[in-house]
Amino acid sequence: MDILKISHVTKTFGTKKVLNDLSFSVPEHSVFGFIGQNGAGKTTTMKIVLGLLERNQGEVFVNGEKVIFGQNTTNKYIGYLPDVPEFYDFMTPMEYLTMCGQITGMCKNEITERATELLKLVGLNVENKRIKGFSRGMKQRLGIAQALLNSPKLLICDEPTSALDPMGRKEILDILSSVKEHTTVVFSTHILSDVERICDRIAFLHEGEIVLGGTLEDIKNIRNGESIELEFLTVKDAERFLELSAGGEKIGRTKLLFSKRTERDMLEMMECLSQNQIPVVRLERLEPTLEDLFLEVIGK
Repeated sequence: MDILKISHVTKTFGTKKVLNDLSFSVPEHSVFGFIGQNGAGKTTTMKIVLGLLERNQGEVFVNGEKVIFGQNTTNKYIGYLPDVPEFYDFMTPMEYLTMCGQITGMCKNEITERATELLKLVGLNVENKRIKGFSRGMKQRLGIAQALLNSPKLLICDEPTSALDPMGRKEILDILSSVKEHTTVVFSTHILSDVERICDRIAFLHEGEIVLGGTLEDIKNIRNGESIELEFLTVKDAERFLELSAGGEKIGRTKLLFSKRTERDMLEMMECLSQNQIPVVRLERLEPTLEDLFLEVIGK
């Protein structure tokens, strides 16, 4: 079942069309990467899903129920982490989650049990200091705990790793990856390496339209062939091999890159090296990255 379905959604602000006939769906218990440059329309889409923005055309369904602007009935299925979560800095993590549980009508025992479980999940169970002293990464982790408090069917995270250091990004990605057994994760980002690490399915958003979407494996298989990189001992060896094998380009003094090549091409290169007795330091097949594919589909 698709936990989220967006069908032919259009959104304009004045004369500017931010979303143009946007359609995609997210299956249950997956990690879905919603990718796009800053200003592509990612946050606008999420606000429409939450019923906070009115769409001009199209329909949105969460867990099979239609999202209606200005109403929050479908939000009972959703946990939401904004790009910059705000907290009451004078509280501890447990105090904050307890307050959130009380607001949503959870019983006392359930709040204590769930908050304890989630603080352990996000690595804040030993933190009893005030939120005021938290780093950006710690606040993001607390934000995820708060978004998961009501055991939502859909967790939406808007740029959750933005502005975090490498360790902070790793912590957030590990948490998001670990919760997909219990919920479905949709997170927007422009950091493509994060998507490659944990996502099952992705959608590229460009100028308000999905220009590429599907499983991570299918997306990478779109490009016909992979690249082959060779590194030689000397500049002379590199130049000699470049003369023997057409279509390569120099990417360093002793490195050559051959794009869109097959396994047969690699075998022929190895045979050429052997026959001409050209020593090679390294011969490596490179899979296309999401960055390569994204730049291709947007024409850059």
